[in-house]
Amino acid sequence: MLTRTMVVWVPDWPVTAAAVAAGHSPDEPIAVLEKGKVFAVSAAARAVGVRRGLRARDAQSRCPELVVLKYDPVVDARAFDPVIGCLEALTPGIQVIRPGMCALKARGPTRFYGTESAAAEKLLDRLETFDVPGSRVGIADGPFAAEQAARSSSARTRILVVPPGESPEFLAPFSIDTLERPALTDLLRRLGLRTLGAFAQLPRTEVLTRFGPDGAFAHRLARGYDDRPVVAREIPPELTRTLDFEPAVDRVDQVAFAVRAVADELIARLTELGVVCTTLRVEVGTESGRIHEREWLHPRWFTPADVVDRVRWQLQGSGTATSELTSAVVRLRLVPDQVDPVGAHVDGLWGGGPDERIHRALSRVQSMLGHGAVASVVVGGGRGPAERQTLVPWGDRPVPARPADQPWPGSIGAALTPSTIFPSPLPAQVFAEDGTQVSVSARGVLSGAPAAFRVGSGSRVDITAWAGPWLADERWWDASAESRQARFQFVTTDTRAWLFTLRQATWHAEATYD
Repeated sequence: MLTRTMVVWVPDWPVTAAAVAAGHSPDEPIAVLEKGKVFAVSAAARAVGVRRGLRARDAQSRCPELVVLKYDPVVDARAFDPVIGCLEALTPGIQVIRPGMCALKARGPTRFYGTESAAAEKLLDRLETFDVPGSRVGIADGPFAAEQAARSSSARTRILVVPPGESPEFLAPFSIDTLERPALTDLLRRLGLRTLGAFAQLPRTEVLTRFGPDGAFAHRLARGYDDRPVVAREIPPELTRTLDFEPAVDRVDQVAFAVRAVADELIARLTELGVVCTTLRVEVGTESGRIHEREWLHPRWFTPADVVDRVRWQLQGSGTATSELTSAVVRLRLVPDQVDPVGAHVDGLWGGGPDERIHRALSRVQSMLGHGAVASVVVGGGRGPAERQTLVPWGDRPVPARPADQPWPGSIGAALTPSTIFPSPLPAQVFAEDGTQVSVSARGVLSGAPAAFRVGSGSRVDITAWAGPWLADERWWDASAESRQARFQFVTTDTRAWLFTLRQATWHAEATYD
């Protein structure tokens, strides 16, 4: 049985969320990027030709003043959560389809407000008062048709109602790409089926036999027979704790004393729910209007004392416990960003788990020296060992600068990673048996077998074994860049192993294997 469904859509929501988080106006020409391509654009950017799917360079060539922001799904979802709460104040049972779009059963609001259009008007008015303008509503049989109705509504009407039983006729002219199944739609286009109506005319048994269960489900959507139920989201318990200071407090120890009771209440509530907090976001609002925000990670879970310590360290910086703040604190928010079941972090039978004392000590040093002063190394992708290192501030999520799962032609491989990498490569010379310096041609052919090398002004060292070259051709399109390089491994008479690099006829010692 089909469910009469109402879909609320906020156009360009990823742009709005990213712009507000970055301090920009959504009315500016903005492009939100994901994996180097445009994921969403603002109306101003769309007006000058910026489209979804363009590469960043192509988008900026069409709009030089384009503001480029990175897509963050966490920011996107976090910003949309208050919007859902705003709608739930009018009607319960809202299902989040994606940030910027939600669905609800139309029957309840329709019975309360009289008609489907009247109920939709109430929802839009509610969003207008919540400072979410430009929203639209589509009403049809099933979530898929209702979503297409919302997207088909105009900025003037804002509400599009598809009468009961007319969803197949409404969907028939839509492009086959509306199904958002690239592999299936590409095949259907090659078969000459370019609209949902043409696809819907195929026999159901033939579609199931030819395209399988996924194709059969897409066929039901094209026929307007979307029998998926609208499942209300489970409202998570409110865990955020806010502490307002009236009058404002300008001493670190006063803030730390006041936050103790809030920390006890927060941890007690988490214990009741059977979860622990492993990532805590502390937001400090000051009289100057600025909000100082920081995420703190914990190797196990936060206790009330840990929460108080992190708040004090974030406020204190390089001062003392009784030092005054540069601007008085008016509000403090504790937001558990990540909570896990308590069973996921208990010790094993024989103990184990990370050393919490090390974590506390490094976090304390970091609070005194600055956020980036204490860092850990994360290994990512790259061709050289130095490129593969990413220094991540202690306590931040260990995300490498370059993805390790991408192909890196010319890299030496993870199994051959050296243990000691020089901060700056050391100038060197590599000699063949006849005393001439070894060179490598564009095809990777050596002028002679490496027999010895000299690092800097040091003495000559004989080579007993060697491997290579590993050729890499980086930035080949830039004539001014030193793009071509080759790497070698040398073993010397003292059984020590070295990693050498040859770039533009110049040798360097890059690392050693201890």
